[in-house]
Amino acid sequence: MLRLILPFAYRMRRRAMALLRWRTRGVKLLVFNRDGRVLLVRHRYGRSDLHMLPGGGIARGEAPELAAARELREETGCVARALTMVARYESRAEGRRDTVFLFTARTEEMPVPDGRELAEATFHPLDALPPTVSPATRRRIDEWQGRRERSLDW
Repeated sequence: MLRLILPFAYRMRRRAMALLRWRTRGVKLLVFNRDGRVLLVRHRYGRSDLHMLPGGGIARGEAPELAAARELREETGCVARALTMVARYESRAEGRRDTVFLFTARTEEMPVPDGRELAEATFHPLDALPPTVSPATRRRIDEWQGRRERSLDW
């Protein structure tokens, strides 16, 4: 039942946030395994056709570092090791005002999608990313690899 309701609730929440110009804070993670592969996820809602970096919202009063570790653990079962903040971005997409904190981390665990929010969570070689990587994810990876200058916009 929740799987049917989640996509609808996601769309309604995004519309309400845009109308209210609600300011949000979130985290994204560049998570690498011991082979240097990057973790990408596909959601069950929103643009479920795109591979993205794992992440999520920051709870009221929660530090971005704690939110990053929590979101990774909740969604994939992976533990964030050597968690380091890389940059802070601003986003004005869809009429909202978002602040996104980007972190890097390592993990030893194999990701297991939570089955509720995530449809897929897999590691990919940086030189063989799937063609369905989201534009923002591609920009962050290119910045990380030094192939593009870092932007302040998500």
